[in-house]
Amino acid sequence: MSQSTKSDPINLKKPKSLALFRYKADRWPVFIVLTLTAIDFALFYAVNNLLILFVYYLAMIIPKSVICAWNHHHQHIFTFRHTALNRGLELAYALHTGVTTYLWRLHHALGHHINFLNQEKDESRWKRKDGSKMGALEYTLNVALTAYPRGYRVGKKYPKQLKQFITFTIITFIFVGGLIWYKPAAGILLFALPMITSLLYTAYVTYEHHSGLDTSNEFEASYNKLSPLYNFFTGNLGYHTAHHYKQGVHWSKLPALHATIKEKIPAHLYR
Repeated sequence: MSQSTKSDPINLKKPKSLALFRYKADRWPVFIVLTLTAIDFALFYAVNNLLILFVYYLAMIIPKSVICAWNHHHQHIFTFRHTALNRGLELAYALHTGVTTYLWRLHHALGHHINFLNQEKDESRWKRKDGSKMGALEYTLNVALTAYPRGYRVGKKYPKQLKQFITFTIITFIFVGGLIWYKPAAGILLFALPMITSLLYTAYVTYEHHSGLDTSNEFEASYNKLSPLYNFFTGNLGYHTAHHYKQGVHWSKLPALHATIKEKIPAHLYR
């Protein structure tokens, strides 16, 4: 089993510290995400021109897809030290990414990270049942359309997390449904459609993380990108082997962790 299971990301004990953030590095990403959320709601209430809303939707496809990386980081290690703040942030993340509270905890942290070396169990598997490699489009649709059912199945092993997932998924969908009922076009273009687009895009970009790497060696099972620009926008997701090696390490610490294991990573796994 991968060493990633040694670093358990599920830590729900109430902290004693008075600080809001667990890590100071999360302050700017959270500020940007909440600012974009505020802009969405300002447009929802103030703009009725469908062309403007549609252009805004198109312009925000990439930025909101980048937010998916930060939602991923949050569901590995909660951003805030207080539960209510985390739940509120997760609602904002869900409206941008289509991934609700605890979905990535179950599907990704407690599913994919444990099973990524086993393509029969991997929640983000890139192999077909016959053992052949999926194409990028097939993988994207497969992972995106099964994200919620697979997260639910993993959750059966973790009833407390499953309860949170179900509860806040229902709350999120009711909230989005209310927005669509109040202003149908704005609700769809500013919230519902971006949620769907971002979930598909998230699945698409994960195709290149592991596809084609059929191995039992965790240091040979992930592609890595060391581009400073890529890692700036994704929170060091390019250090993917390190992330799988110890998934409980905060995103800001991944370059340092990578430095300790880089000699174990074959040269062809750097992109």
